[in-house]
Formats: sequence, C-alpha cells, structure tokens
Amino acid sequence: MDKKFEPLFTPWKIGNVEIKNRIVLCPMGGTSIFGWMERHHFDKDAADFFMDLAKHDVGLVIPGIAPLRNLLGGQWLYKADGAFKKLKEYMKEFHKTGAKLFIQLTAGFGRSFSVPNSLVPMLKNKFLGKLVKPIINIEYICAAPSELPLRWAEGLKSRPLTQKEIHDMIDAFAKTAKKCQEAGVDGVEVHAVHEGYLLDQFTTSYTNQRTDEYGGSFENRYRFPVEVVKAIKAACGKDFPVSLRYSVVSKTKGFNEGAMPGENFKEVGRDMAESEKAAKYLQDAGYDMLNADNGTYDAWYWAHPPTYMPQNCNLADVAHIKKFVDIPVVCAGKMTPEASTKAIMNGEIDAMGVARQFLVDSHWVTKLKEGHPEDIQPCIFCHNGCFPLSHYKGVANAGAFEDSAHMSRCALNPMTMDGGKFDLKPAKKRKTVAIIGGGVGGIEVARIATLRGHKVTIYEKTDHLGGIFIPAAAPAFKEADKALIEWYRRQIKHLNIEVKYNTTITDISTLNADEIVIATGATAKKLKLAGFENSIEAVEYLEGKEVGENVVVVGGGLTGCEIAYDLHLKGKKPVIVESLQDLMVSNGLCMANSSYLRDYFKTNKVPVFLESKCLGYQNGKVLIENKNGQKIEIPADNVITAIGYTPAPIAQASKHVHIVGDALKVGNLRTVIWRAWEVAEKI
Repeated sequence: MDKKFEPLFTPWKIGNVEIKNRIVLCPMGGTSIFGWMERHHFDKDAADFFMDLAKHDVGLVIPGIAPLRNLLGGQWLYKADGAFKKLKEYMKEFHKTGAKLFIQLTAGFGRSFSVPNSLVPMLKNKFLGKLVKPIINIEYICAAPSELPLRWAEGLKSRPLTQKEIHDMIDAFAKTAKKCQEAGVDGVEVHAVHEGYLLDQFTTSYTNQRTDEYGGSFENRYRFPVEVVKAIKAACGKDFPVSLRYSVVSKTKGFNEGAMPGENFKEVGRDMAESEKAAKYLQDAGYDMLNADNGTYDAWYWAHPPTYMPQNCNLADVAHIKKFVDIPVVCAGKMTPEASTKAIMNGEIDAMGVARQFLVDSHWVTKLKEGHPEDIQPCIFCHNGCFPLSHYKGVANAGAFEDSAHMSRCALNPMTMDGGKFDLKPAKKRKTVAIIGGGVGGIEVARIATLRGHKVTIYEKTDHLGGIFIPAAAPAFKEADKALIEWYRRQIKHLNIEVKYNTTITDISTLNADEIVIATGATAKKLKLAGFENSIEAVEYLEGKEVGENVVVVGGGLTGCEIAYDLHLKGKKPVIVESLQDLMVSNGLCMANSSYLRDYFKTNKVPVFLESKCLGYQNGKVLIENKNGQKIEIPADNVITAIGYTPAPIAQASKHVHIVGDALKVGNLRTVIWRAWEVAEKI
C-alpha cells in the first residue's frame, strides 16, 4: 500500500461499533437487501454483491433504501419474517469478513418519486388511481408534507400526509429497526434528511407549509426525523447505532431549479446557518452518525454528481458541518482517495463515502490497499446503468420500467446486480476472433473473449485504440473518460491481445478467423442546407478544430449540449438550436446529468432556441424559424452540427459475423458495452 493512503485503513467507531477502515459503501437505490420494486424478500443478488465487497476490504456496507412499505402492494417491511430469518443467517457469514453492515430504511419519496410516465394517468384520474390502488398506491407514494408540485410529473401535485400516516411510519421505523437488530445487523440508517426525499421535505420551509405540529417552526419541521430516531432508540436501546443520511445544504433556488457550484444564490431550502443548528439538533436527538453530502431532487446533481461536477464537490460543506457535531461524519460525492485521506488526517471528516465506483469495480478497495490503483476500472459518472431515470418537458420518468425496477446496474460492468444474465465462463471451444475496429465496443469484445479463452486480433485503421470515445473524452470535464481509455489500453496490453494498427479492412473474406466482429462505428448525419457545407461536425470540433467567438450548435441532444457547455467554459458564446420541445430528449439519460446542463445554460444565460429549425447559413448568420413561424438571424463565426449518426457496418451480420456498438445501433456507452458482452459470451 502507498503510505499516503494508510489513514483510510485505520479503525473508527460509530457509537460502540468499531469499523475496520474508513471506506463506506454509500447506499444506492436498487441495492436493497429486501428487494426494490418487488414484494419484500431477502434479495440474493444484492446479498451476493455486498458479500463480495465485504470480502474485498470495505469497512462499512450500507445497502440501498429499504422502503418501510412495499412499493407494490403496500405491505409493511417489519411483517416480512421470512426475509429477516434469511438475513440473520446471512449476517453470521457476513461478519466473518470483518466488515459491518447497516440497513437503510426509508419513509419514502414524497414529491421526489420518479413517477414512471405510464403511471401519470393514475395520478390525473382518481378513478384509475383507485382501480390500481391495491397494486400500487401512487397517491400515497407521492404524498408529501404539503400539496407540492411533483418533481417528475409536470402539472401534478402531491397530497399532504395525515398525522396518522406520519405516526404509522414512525412506528414502522422502530419495529423494522428492531427486526434488523434481532437479525444481527450492526445498525440502521434513517433515510433521509437528504436529497429532498420525504423527511427532507418536512425539514425545508419551501416544501413544508403545514400548520400543525409538523410544520412552521424549526422544531416542528425537524420533528418527524427526531421522533423517528427516538422511537428506534426506545425499541432497540441507546447503544444500537442509528446513522442519518443528511444533506448539509440544499443548493436549491426553487422548485425544479438547482444552484451551480460557486454560484451566489438565494437558498430556499436548508442553508448553512440552519444546517449548523440542525446537525447539532439531530445529534442531540440521538443520531450516531451523519452520512452527508448536499442537494435535493431540484438540485439532483449535488447528490448524484455527473461528470460536469467537480471532484470532492461536497467536501468543503461537509467538513464545515463536522465542526458543529461530536458524532462521526462521512462525506460522499465524487470523493477521491487522495482528498479523503487528507481530510481524515485533518479531522475534517471521519470516513470516505463511495457508491457507484463499487458498481464498476467491486474490488477497487483491495487494489488500492495492495498498491495497484492503476488496475481500478474508473467510474465515469454517466448514470447510464445505475440511474437511467430520464425526464424532459412533457414527460415524467421516461426511463424504461426495467431500469426503474432494477437500478444500480453498471454501464461498464454488466455483471453488476444483473441476476446472473452476464457471466465470464470459459469457452467450450477455443476460437480465433477477428475484430474490425478498436473503439470501446471492439476493445470490450476483445477483452471478454480473451478472458474466456479465445485468440483475438484487433484490426484498427489508426495508430491507437479508443475510436470515437477519444474525441468524446476530449473536453476538460471528461477526465474520468480519459482515464477509462487508458485503463482499456492497459487491459489490452496486459492480456497480450494482438492489435494490427494502421490496418483498414474493407473485405471481411480476407480474414482467416472463426468469428468476425464488426465494430466500425457510425457516420455523422449532415444538414443539406445552403451554407452548411462549411459547417463543423461535432467530432471535428472535439478533435480540436478551432472556432470563433460566436458559435451556433445545431442539435440539442447530449452531444450538442456538452459541446455548448465546453464552448462556454472556454469563454465562447454558444447558441443552441433544437427542433424538439426540450434539450436532451432521451429515454436513457439520467436527470441528474441533463438537469445540470439545463440549469447551467439557464444560470449563464446561454441562448437556447427550442422547437426551431435551421434554414441556412450565410454572411456570418444562421437563419432559423421558430414554432410560430418567426424567422430569426443568429450571428455565427462557426456552426457546429450535432444532429446524430448513422450506423456504418462494413458487412451484414450472419452466423459467424457479429456487429457491435454504433455500427449496429447508435446508442450510449451502456448499449455499446452490454452488446459487446452479449457477443463475446456467445462466441
């Protein structure tokens, strides 16, 4: 181990429970040990995942939120005796690893529930809602402190919770915590005065307009989480640890609008002055740890930071709040081992909270401990597998129900939480495999096929591996993507996979191989408009082509928006023109990612023309027409087009010819990687 990381591997205590090191698996939705959307049960996939982490040097494991009531059916968790019986047996084996485990329990979501678009009619129509109520009581799931606008479903509002419903939840926290204690669990975590979930909605004044004992004053707004911890302590004893998932500062300007890093803004949620008071108040109520970061669902990118957010983005605020409490404080949010070590040494935090890096590489702690950090496959903060909950104008949660029901999978590692669908099994027959194209899709097929025992050769037309992912990783905010490319290159070298560089294959019949994989990517679509023959394609810009000060970006998908963001960071004046009703209209793009860019453009007054089409480009101006038929001229030194791609395979698929990546269907990194695994496992 590098000596600079030694402080990460020192013991600490939460109450009377000693944790062997200072690395905490933070909870992720979809990793509940009692299942997620299904009826409460002991979830073997989650249990196996946590056991693997425990065996690979994680100090404290906190599974994802366990709802007090099933989302489907509404049964109380504390009544699931069979699940707790299996959990008790599991904990006996788990403790042999030396790790500790806390169960995170949630009262719910309130206005922040990611309502699937298919369930919106059940909220709009009381008859339909009543009809499906025995299966899914969507009105109850979305119930909040007050009547509030739902975060995901535009134009709809939550209903206020009754006092009886609040008291039932408090009682359920206590009963469920007692069941966890009896099963041998080391502690529980209350979810959450955090991220704008239900308990947090009670504590913040912009979401709590109640006039009873649970609203109004500071003490009333924090009454719900205070009564929860007191009930748990009464049931389990004062020595049973209770952690609290806690957002130090809300970073929220209003409903559906978050604050940018470094922005001077008026906080509508919990500001630092209130947080200083609240943290001490919650500690005195009985909480034994704060598992902390920042944000709400209105500023979701603070709690689920995408690539655009700075590393260690919450550390300064969490370190500040630790000055006001005597209990341990964990910090999460793109935490790096280097910054975490320094903060622990300085007494600013007690432990490093990490979540999605474990989905990519479950053994990363062991690799760090054994002195091989270069072997850690990096998380790129894409949320394509772990949280592909998408939202755009006119649509609630547009993500696939499969993704909502099975979150916390990984775009880069299909084996994570996949229920055994993907597996690395030795090939029954060793084959020769020719792969045309050394982009990420081709590399991943080569890597997995080699690990299965095949003899692989990559044919790459350039002198380097990485393909289109290289320009995609070019912006300064894509450091993790650059690290991933280097990780892939090291893997190819480590596995001794043959790569024939500067080799263009146009006729696959010239290849002597048992199986052929085509990973030749896609070609950019072009606008056939007057003056656009001199426009710059997105890839050309990302590869370094110079542009002037005023740049029109045609296409408001993710690529176009990231280019506009990059241009603005460089001091340019971008303008986005998009034909659809919103930016980044995609069913697989996490709202944490898209809302950051939308908020950035709004905050920095980057002009965006929606529902508009380009008519031409001449005399240094782009002519567009909006939905009302109004024609507008936009000054432009350059035009960058980002309007999509067309697959470009060099041959058709057949029994022994396979197509992967954008050559098959243009998608994102998840579709590329998962398709590569499917092909590599079939060969």
